[in-house]
Amino acid sequence: MTTLTFDTLKFSNTLKAAGVPSAQAEAEAVAISEVLEVNLKELVTKEDLQSTRNDLRRDIDDLRRDLDSRLIQMEQRLIIKLGALMALSIGIVAALVKLL
Repeated sequence: MTTLTFDTLKFSNTLKAAGVPSAQAEAEAVAISEVLEVNLKELVTKEDLQSTRNDLRRDIDDLRRDLDSRLIQMEQRLIIKLGALMALSIGIVAALVKLL
């Protein structure tokens, strides 16, 4: 993980040069350093994004395979039902021809 360094001495010296009292400049430098340290721990890295991207791709591929499988099963069921309807229709027509 990349670390970001904050130069508290340079920051406090810059504040002192601008006329801020020494104690206040040092306190501000420490406070800002602590805030940055806490907030930078929550930053997302490129590795985090890549890992999440790979996880999402795997999930999408799994869903795609599941959907393909379900569509194939549905197609097979529809073919069977259509065949049964055709056989029934032929049987009805044959019975009607025989009766007439």
